[in-house]
Amino acid sequence: MGRVWSCSGLRWSGGGPVLAWGGGRGSALTWGQRVAFGVVEGGRRTCVGARGNVCPVGAAVSGRSSGARCEECARLERAHSVAADTIADDPRPYHVYLAWFGPGMVKVGITGVERGSARLLEQGAVTFSWLGRGPLMAARRAEELLRAALRVPDRIPYAEKRAVRAALPGVGARVVEIAELHARAGRLDGWPESLERAPFQPVDHTGVFGLAGLAPADGVVGELIAGGVVSGELLAAAGPDLHLATDRGVVVLDTRLLPGWELTAVTAVTGADGDGRMTVPVRELRSGAGSAGGVQDGLF
Repeated sequence: MGRVWSCSGLRWSGGGPVLAWGGGRGSALTWGQRVAFGVVEGGRRTCVGARGNVCPVGAAVSGRSSGARCEECARLERAHSVAADTIADDPRPYHVYLAWFGPGMVKVGITGVERGSARLLEQGAVTFSWLGRGPLMAARRAEELLRAALRVPDRIPYAEKRAVRAALPGVGARVVEIAELHARAGRLDGWPESLERAPFQPVDHTGVFGLAGLAPADGVVGELIAGGVVSGELLAAAGPDLHLATDRGVVVLDTRLLPGWELTAVTAVTGADGDGRMTVPVRELRSGAGSAGGVQDGLF
């Protein structure tokens, strides 16, 4: 069968997207590269555990889940997250930001200052600007203020982000939209005194994601299955999504579907290098409904 790998998902750094593997290894991704792997025949997807610990029962997880955790491990993981509002005494400073994903799709959020823009890359934010920085609870209060006053959410579904990725307006149009919200936010009363305001300085990720000239997606991988194969040419990556040119057209692979499976090189599954074939379930996307060679080094 060949060597078996476990993937912990897509990570973003200043150098671009990297697929992270068990044991600390990473595969840097570049446009035009062939991405190909197989799911071990007869295998099953198991819970990845919580807080760095393995799942005590090795619970099975649905192939369609983007969380890769059983109910109990998901509860434990969330109980120690900033997003769950259970950590009130975190001494680290936090940024408050506005992120733009498409026309009319702007969200407000917070992220640790030490993380820089990593959180925005992980979410697939096309353009963003900082609003301020300060203690965690002050950042939380500012986030709630902005959600209520500006009527912007703190979450946008990935399906909606994928739907507009290949048809984004120019930089000027998206900067205008986020600039107007930034200005409105600056005029609001009720900002926490301990939060230092930040000027409007938009950052654009179009080039980082490879979105220029991106073709609309024809489908999205619904789940991985035992014995299935994913193979295609990498066109772009945004957030957890890889846009691949395959025999099924342009297909989006949400890399959050990978953790919990045992994966191997395509040659170990099919005896061939893979030529853009997809043998995992792909959900076709109607137009406008959402979009979403050689010896391998490891899986790539």
